[in-house]
Amino acid sequence: MRIGVIGTGRIGTIHANTLSRHREVGSLILTDADTARAQELAHRLGETAAPGVEEIFRWGVDAVVITTATSAHAELIGRAARSGLPVFCEKPIALDLPGSLTAIAEVEAAGTVLQMGFQRRFDAGYTGAREAVRSGRLGRLHTVRALTSDQAPPDAAWLPLSGGLYRDTLIHDFDVLRWVTGREVTDVYAAGSDAGPRMFREAGDVDTAAALLTLDDGTLATLTATRMNGAGYDVRMELAGERDQIVVGLDDRTPIASTEPTGPPAADKPWTGFLERFGPAYEAELNAFVEVVRGERANPCDGREALQALRIAEACEVSRRERRPVHLAEIAGGSPPPFG
Repeated sequence: MRIGVIGTGRIGTIHANTLSRHREVGSLILTDADTARAQELAHRLGETAAPGVEEIFRWGVDAVVITTATSAHAELIGRAARSGLPVFCEKPIALDLPGSLTAIAEVEAAGTVLQMGFQRRFDAGYTGAREAVRSGRLGRLHTVRALTSDQAPPDAAWLPLSGGLYRDTLIHDFDVLRWVTGREVTDVYAAGSDAGPRMFREAGDVDTAAALLTLDDGTLATLTATRMNGAGYDVRMELAGERDQIVVGLDDRTPIASTEPTGPPAADKPWTGFLERFGPAYEAELNAFVEVVRGERANPCDGREALQALRIAEACEVSRRERRPVHLAEIAGGSPPPFG
């Protein structure tokens, strides 16, 4: 199997490393807007660098992995679909719903595969939470609390390109909330704060956000995110039911300290970022993509699934901007896919 990797930044490098050592992948073709970066990675992995995207398609590959800037995702997905190629793409499909719907339509018209990169679906903690909820261990689920906190903010130049805190960061929580609970979001109420560094205000973004979501069975979910969590990278999900309560992301590296006399000690080596925290999950999702391409398993996260997470993010942006509750029915995108 020969796979083209478009984009060799941080996550592209990780995916290329995973694929390069996969026993079912014979070779890679790597390309990037920074040609020197692609060439350096190709040399290090013993793979081939291409001068541009055109060569990826002209030289011939069996599948494509897209890890470019988000603004290029939809066009590249469509290009791959028209070429009859299965695609793995980092989230989101696009920063807006029309672009996402157009790309999905191209994939569905071509009858090809689009697997989206929501790596938390492959994390052991979230998988265990899903199993606990689906088995009935918690009883009736009544409350979910989730958070994603970055240790340090991104570069100021990247913020206007990110899509904002809801689309860039909390979109992972929106996706995994649906995946773990098997329920749909019906209503959101969101707020954000830009009281931190000025660069967030200049980008029209917020550095901290919160959202209250109502699920279709009445379960309430609160989600928060921040770019300014100096203690470390913190990603957790608590699920409380009538019988039991569980938490994802609580271990000896969770960057939180107890004020109780008998509480656990602070982490000696707190998580510093998502690449470290979710390393095994990133590898697992690429291994799954190879299996999808080989016809050995069903697509674990298609474009329609990713669309639902983006619709929730869009609803939160409307709610924050207009300071009101928003029904998901107000947001375009059609009916969600059935859960497996």
